[in-house]
Amino acid sequence: MKTVIEKRVLQLNGGNVRTLLQDRKIGLEKESLRVACDGGIANTPHPYRLGSALTHPNITTDYSEALLEFVTPPFSCFDETLRFLDDTHRYVYSQLDNEILWSTSMPCVVDGDESIQIADYGSSNAAKMKTAYRRGLGHRYGRMMQTIAGVHYNYSFPTSFWEVFRELTGDSRDGQNFISESYMGVVRNLQRYGWLVPYLFGASPAICGSFLQALPNSLDKLFDNTYYRPYATSLRVGDIGYQNNKEGEAGINVNYDSLQNYIESLSYAISTPYPRYEEIGVCFDGEWQQLNSNILQIENEYYSSVRPKQILQGEEKPTLALSRRGIAYIELRSLDVNIFEPLGISREHMLFLESFLLFSLLLPSEPYRDKELDEIRYNINATADRGRDPNLKLTRTGKEIYLRDWAREILEQMSLCCELLDEGESEHAYCSALQRQRAKIEDADLTPSARVLGEMIDNKEEFFEYSLRLSRQHQQWYAGRPLDEEKQAEFEAAASLSLQRQQEIEKTDNISFEQFLKNYFEQS
Repeated sequence: MKTVIEKRVLQLNGGNVRTLLQDRKIGLEKESLRVACDGGIANTPHPYRLGSALTHPNITTDYSEALLEFVTPPFSCFDETLRFLDDTHRYVYSQLDNEILWSTSMPCVVDGDESIQIADYGSSNAAKMKTAYRRGLGHRYGRMMQTIAGVHYNYSFPTSFWEVFRELTGDSRDGQNFISESYMGVVRNLQRYGWLVPYLFGASPAICGSFLQALPNSLDKLFDNTYYRPYATSLRVGDIGYQNNKEGEAGINVNYDSLQNYIESLSYAISTPYPRYEEIGVCFDGEWQQLNSNILQIENEYYSSVRPKQILQGEEKPTLALSRRGIAYIELRSLDVNIFEPLGISREHMLFLESFLLFSLLLPSEPYRDKELDEIRYNINATADRGRDPNLKLTRTGKEIYLRDWAREILEQMSLCCELLDEGESEHAYCSALQRQRAKIEDADLTPSARVLGEMIDNKEEFFEYSLRLSRQHQQWYAGRPLDEEKQAEFEAAASLSLQRQQEIEKTDNISFEQFLKNYFEQS
């Protein structure tokens, strides 16, 4: 009997899926800490020559002044996306003064929360909101947690594909409803099978001891100032990484059964007070400590390995954008910065992830069973903490299964998607990318996390020393490839324009910050 994946692939086979997917959109968001040449976190402001962190579409900051975030436009092919990210790195390096970009997800040496400067976006109401939100995150989770960097993979299927897919499935819902609920199915499956991402691509099995100074932990000591777990794949997505650890206590209960349920559950969290956060207070002596004392200040505070997204219009709330226009794309957030890649991600990884998304779409995706979200959280934490343990068992529908056996099953089904994506192509790039990941299932020593630990142990290097050495290598790689004059001028013009836009926003502010926030949260 044919599986559902086989049936769906057969339906799509011969339909020239590659042509249908020509107009899909792929984007990347990559975070990198700015550090001094000695490896300490930078205490300098966001470089003026990079433009305005508030208004620049491609070069901004995440939590702190030192945590840069590079955002590519959505492109229709991987090479264009990676080329833009590469150009952005080259431009940024041309503007840094005695600083480098940290090459790993877990941070360099940090001297407690007070050493981390919250990002500054200017004097406008929009800027104050961003800073107040970040100050609130610091109170709720600690600033140290906000120094962790990652890579987000953004993907949307094109309209032409959705039209064919809706016809094949015989779904009678109108176009956008069908698309949105199909994307919600993808979200559920990416969470169900999302533990595979830290196993294959996790690159943070160890951490500098300075990060743990205020955190209780059960990590092993590798060297004097390096802590790790022997079989860890990604401490970033594990229990010491940034996550909403108070979900049960605070009453966060996000519902993924449908887009409407998702919107309503997030809306409840951003409008419901939480006593512990009320104790923090909201505003003292004119300085906002947080945007509000609710379970979530805004939607983005909810940590999730994958998010359904819609492009915002102005100061629009994310839940409102989803309600008005449905889901436009998926944001996969569980990728570590790969220390072995100067860009933090490679084309091969992106090929695999596209086939993983197609697999997640073609596979049935029923609403979560009772307690299935608990299984999902267990599986991803177990994989993050000890994914390379050959005896590790995950939980599937209430029963234990070896991680390796489950991974083999998933990749076998994914092979059908890869063959479909490779149809008519001589390169067979998707199948090749899948084979590289299959090898990691059979030999865990091939995973990035194992390679990181292996090289640290072989060279007797602390996490800090090892990461600094590779960060300097990446710096030299970029320094040897300066942008041509035309491309350099384009980036300089974009930086200048962003600074002008920030000034215009500041000049046109004509209401108080309190009224600005009131207007924002009362959008309907």
